[in-house]
Amino acid sequence: MQSSKYLVANDRDAQWGLTVSTVGKDELDPGEPYPTRGHADGYYFEMEKGRVLNEYQMLYLVEGEGLFRSAHQDLTTIKAGDIFLLFPDEWHSYGPLPNARWKSYWIGFKGKNMDDRVTEGFLSKEKPIYHVGFSSKILELYDSALRAANEEAAYSQQLLAGIVNHLIGEMYALERNIVLAKNHFHVKMIGQARLRIRETLESDFTIQMLAEELGVSYSNFRKLFKEYTGLSPALYQQDLRLQRAKELLSTTDLSIKEIAYTLNFDTPDYFSSKFRAKTGMKPSEFRKQGKVGQTDEHQ
Repeated sequence: MQSSKYLVANDRDAQWGLTVSTVGKDELDPGEPYPTRGHADGYYFEMEKGRVLNEYQMLYLVEGEGLFRSAHQDLTTIKAGDIFLLFPDEWHSYGPLPNARWKSYWIGFKGKNMDDRVTEGFLSKEKPIYHVGFSSKILELYDSALRAANEEAAYSQQLLAGIVNHLIGEMYALERNIVLAKNHFHVKMIGQARLRIRETLESDFTIQMLAEELGVSYSNFRKLFKEYTGLSPALYQQDLRLQRAKELLSTTDLSIKEIAYTLNFDTPDYFSSKFRAKTGMKPSEFRKQGKVGQTDEHQ
């Protein structure tokens, strides 16, 4: 059984950054022929020959087991709980194993949003498969995409683009967290480190002291922290201090000098330069802007 919808997008839709061309799902009993019939021109393919698309596709295998290969991926087994990506102008082929059940969802799209993620290395042809397991949230997103495509209400392309971005974010975060969570000790340690950094913003507590407290070398701690959070511990601490500075500027009468030393910046000038680099304005400008907003609220 197949359920699918093919969509059109105009030039204005493309300016949104991402447009959706197809949404659907396949559900086959063992032995049924695959790919199913009913696909639009350019989408149907024979597993032996494969195909090339001019768009991205994101497929989620909900039930069953099959094979996948592409120009950058040798023949490999895909199982229920796997998401695999197809890339524009990239030869690929996939389908169920003989006598295997197969239930999958797909969504096809193109646009600058996705191109940028590939250019920046978040997603690549060399890693097309993501092991995310069963996710009710991902299923709900695919079902909501199918409903939106079938209804085809005004501005449905913008709604579908949002669903695609949510799907990609869920896929990326789920797999990364599954991989990282395999080491429970590291997960616990990074959690403790984040808490200690937050607790000690208004002190001279250093990252070196934190690593010593946790019983690991500074270099190993820094590497692990950045792997789990995407930031070095020092930058994480600095960003939190700058967030705290915003609160103090907005809610207290402490001078900028007092705030700088309260948050353990070396000098007020150093604090001001970091604050401006982060927010685009000086601490004094930020405070003045906040007071103007408060005055407006009370008028």
